[in-house]
Amino acid sequence: MRRRTLLGLAAAPFALPLLAACESDGAEATGDLRIATGSPGAVYYRYGTAIAELCKRYLPNVHASVLTTAASQINVQNVLDGTADVAFTQADIAAGSEGSQLAALARLYDDHIHVVVAAAGGIAHLRDLHGRRVSVGGVGSGTAVTADRVLEVSAVSIDRVQLGLDDSVRALRDGTIEAFFFSGGLPVAAIADLAREYPIRLLPLEESVQLLRARYGDYYAERVVPASTYTGITATVAIGIANYLVVRMSMSEPLAYGVTRLLFEGRDELAKAHQAAARLNIRSAISTPPLPLHPGAIRYYRAQKA
Repeated sequence: MRRRTLLGLAAAPFALPLLAACESDGAEATGDLRIATGSPGAVYYRYGTAIAELCKRYLPNVHASVLTTAASQINVQNVLDGTADVAFTQADIAAGSEGSQLAALARLYDDHIHVVVAAAGGIAHLRDLHGRRVSVGGVGSGTAVTADRVLEVSAVSIDRVQLGLDDSVRALRDGTIEAFFFSGGLPVAAIADLAREYPIRLLPLEESVQLLRARYGDYYAERVVPASTYTGITATVAIGIANYLVVRMSMSEPLAYGVTRLLFEGRDELAKAHQAAARLNIRSAISTPPLPLHPGAIRYYRAQKA
């Protein structure tokens, strides 16, 4: 499959007009593109910021901006109510909007559910969290929804608090919580920074995967956080969840096409912001159940014979 690239513009000065033209009756991608992301310490924000920068450079008639949010759950709401134009969200959260006006541009990469504890705290398994003070993620986050599901199917009752990623990191280090959940692509920068300064461990979650699948569907899979991901961490089984980039079905086809094309043709550039962007694969990108693909995205994939 031939793949044109945004890189090497000095050698290919025609790349910009080729990307800007949407090839749909001569229409170009135009309009606002407010990108709902997440915490500045996590992947959505870095990936979304990089997309906005590429839009500014290669889609000159698109006015891109980044919204810092609590992530998946509020992101979906923001797209549906028109507060945002495009958003990152977990597949299990997107599933709750089946039948709405939500559509997908691509399946991007898989999140890993992290359950982070102090290495010296004596907590080795999920069941050890029973009765302890634990952050399940910020209000409106996909992390909070998934964390509650994990605890429910595992029959673990906690002293539940809701803190965003950065506040969870500080609270664990200060000892005001004993663990926190976070759903993010590897590596999560805020967790990597914490591990370099404060010994942590990740709790294994293999026992929860099949329980989640049985109750909530096949949005969950067993994944491994490699030992090299965070300082002092051994390889740990986590729960994987696909991430989608979503829009309203009413988004113009040229804009949806242009953003989808940007994801692929700018993939190497986006990966400089976070390596999760490098995991975008055209064969898996079209699998966004239960959401339909936007017609603009479909046109891109058909052109690539995906």
